Amino acid sequence: MSTSHSSAAVRSPTGTSSSANGTQTKPGLVPTNNVTVAEGLTYRTRIEPTLTVDDVVKQLCVNLKIKEPPSHLALRDSETGELVTNDNLVRKIKNKVNLKLVNAPAREARETVEKMRNRSDINDKNFRLALFSLQKYIREEAFVHEFLDHDGLNELVDVIYTSSGNPLAYALASMQNLMELEYGWATLGDDFILKVVQILSSPQSPINVCRPATAILKKLVEADPANITGPQVASSSRSLPTPPPGSVYRYGFQIVFEQMRKEPKFLETVVNRLGSGDTAMAQYSMMLINSLLAHASDARWEEFISELEKLKVRKTVVRLMSLHTTEDLTSCILDFQANMVRVTYRKKTTIVDPDDDELHAAALRSIWACSKLTEEVDSEGQILKWRKLGFETEDIDQEFSEVGVLGLECLQKFVESDPDFSKLVLEQLSKPEERRCPIAKASNEVVELLSEHWAIFAPGYSTSTTFQPFFLDFYKVHSLATHFFIRMWSESGAASDDFTRVAALVRSQVKVALRSENVRPWHEVEHDFLEIEYRAVRDRQMKELELEDDLLSKVPVRNLRAKLYKESFEFVKQQRIQCLLQGAWFVNALPPSSPREAVRRPSRPWRFMRLDSGLKYLHYVDSAVKFPVRQGLEDLPERIDVSLISEVATGTCAPPPNVLRDQSDLPTSSALVPSPLSFSLLSAHEGSLADLIAPDQSRWADWTDGLNMLRRDGGHVASKETAGFVQALTEIGLKIKLLDLSGEMVEIPSGLVAPPPPMNNDFFFSELM
Repeated sequence: MSTSHSSAAVRSPTGTSSSANGTQTKPGLVPTNNVTVAEGLTYRTRIEPTLTVDDVVKQLCVNLKIKEPPSHLALRDSETGELVTNDNLVRKIKNKVNLKLVNAPAREARETVEKMRNRSDINDKNFRLALFSLQKYIREEAFVHEFLDHDGLNELVDVIYTSSGNPLAYALASMQNLMELEYGWATLGDDFILKVVQILSSPQSPINVCRPATAILKKLVEADPANITGPQVASSSRSLPTPPPGSVYRYGFQIVFEQMRKEPKFLETVVNRLGSGDTAMAQYSMMLINSLLAHASDARWEEFISELEKLKVRKTVVRLMSLHTTEDLTSCILDFQANMVRVTYRKKTTIVDPDDDELHAAALRSIWACSKLTEEVDSEGQILKWRKLGFETEDIDQEFSEVGVLGLECLQKFVESDPDFSKLVLEQLSKPEERRCPIAKASNEVVELLSEHWAIFAPGYSTSTTFQPFFLDFYKVHSLATHFFIRMWSESGAASDDFTRVAALVRSQVKVALRSENVRPWHEVEHDFLEIEYRAVRDRQMKELELEDDLLSKVPVRNLRAKLYKESFEFVKQQRIQCLLQGAWFVNALPPSSPREAVRRPSRPWRFMRLDSGLKYLHYVDSAVKFPVRQGLEDLPERIDVSLISEVATGTCAPPPNVLRDQSDLPTSSALVPSPLSFSLLSAHEGSLADLIAPDQSRWADWTDGLNMLRRDGGHVASKETAGFVQALTEIGLKIKLLDLSGEMVEIPSGLVAPPPPMNNDFFFSELM
């Protein structure tokens, strides 16, 4: 064939190019790619970009006189092993990538299953090599279909059951990669889940085994029927859809937790791995804990949270915040904080019911025992018990109605942590009734104040963009603030009518003591609560009152703010996701470790990215210049699976040279400097899926926060801009609502007291006209 009509000219190892009809092309016509065949010979080729991969392979077989059927062969990137497809063929040709003629994926799959089935033992060389390669091949659609059709899944499971060391690590990594697909692993049973749990429960399991095992368990937790309709975390309160036949969404927290309970040391081992010297292992463990927290079912929620609290997971995470490896774990720690906001909110909204819940009853018994008091009967013949501790009534359910189980737990820990609590109670009881500090009521008020400070308003995402170690030590802060409340009551000579005034003092001090908590040491917090004098607090608060409206501290207004906060957050969240659906241009960034002198301007430095309407994929195109992108996805041939994004890391990469206009302001050092507008989409085991730089701060906030809100295992706000929008909308909405009342000079009470219920059913509700 002549070079002008040939679709693939092949140059022989001796330097001339041969064709199917025996003619020789001139050495001057240098082909663009090297192709290596099975014999180890490498040929220089020129491949026509308009051909399909199948046609290219056929031409190569003809020109190189390969006797095997072309359907048995495929092309791969010699360096990366990536399969050449119709989607990436043009890119491989243009980049002059070295190619290799190898077994087709379907053929490779059949041979791999056969080697796994016929292995003599785990040290079989062919078996180990096949298992090692399986980690990579199982991500390819053509391979995995053939692999599954030849019972490869059962063979892989059998290897996991019977192997150890590196073969087990390869097998688990292969299963992890298979589970990135939404098909093919729906037949995994409880025994397999238990096996993975047992592997993770063993402290002796090596890191290369634990990492994929942890990722597998996380994937099973997220394969919840509630997630069938989309990648967002579904509310645990809604009825679950029935998964269709063959769907992998048939597992979830409940099924995984049942197997976790069979290994009592499982959670303890996972929590201990948060302190692993291997940062990736700590990250995997944190991601699993976050996923469990985000998907905990109603039936097992209390049991799971209780076990985590016993293992002091909060303290472990606080310790992580101060380690040098924190940068790699930042996103996971912020996710954990967001999940703990959900946990705290749920506890606060869970009703205390000592008649039906033994844990609630036990907590109340412990509180009463620590007080060392005895029940009495008052002058009206009613039992006098809880009123001695500072509650207003003996109806304990009603007393905790606003703070729920969170209030009960805070009071219990406050009582149990103070060895002099009984003396404190007796001291108050020795005073005239109107001068007594209502300790229990003060405890509940502090819970409300701390919930307000840390925005525990809704079970959604946290708006904190920094570490909150004091929030994770909620109970300890509560104890300090409650002691401060009691001390302010005493030093100010307060009486019963002064409760609101003292609460205002505590609110003021909470803001001061807990400021800048991501950088303040704990001893300064203790000093602010334990050492500061009443007069200093009062003087500062008086100055604050000149700038604030006392109306905002009333309970009904605080409840209104909580409602508006939920609405504001949902509004901002939808706005961020809408920005992702519209799409935007970004700069393809570089790792900052790259030497500046070795970096050249890339051929396609720009990337347009857009989220699909199903919220499952980020579609994109790389380009040398910006161009008008049409609506839809026709102009965006590449895509990233949103479910693979385990972290949205910020400030991670640097701009390539001669792309951004403001690069003249960058420091001239030997290494590139990370851009504050950069972010990376990180996968748990593939590294970075994309390294991008946003055109401005607004677009950076839209995308980093929008992508975080899409993730299944929880999410957090990364930008102060988003957090500021939520707070601003909340405050604006609150002031608009209050204008309707204050304009009419309506008096808003500090609280509402419900009247006693009717004695009988002989009543009706009047119709208000």
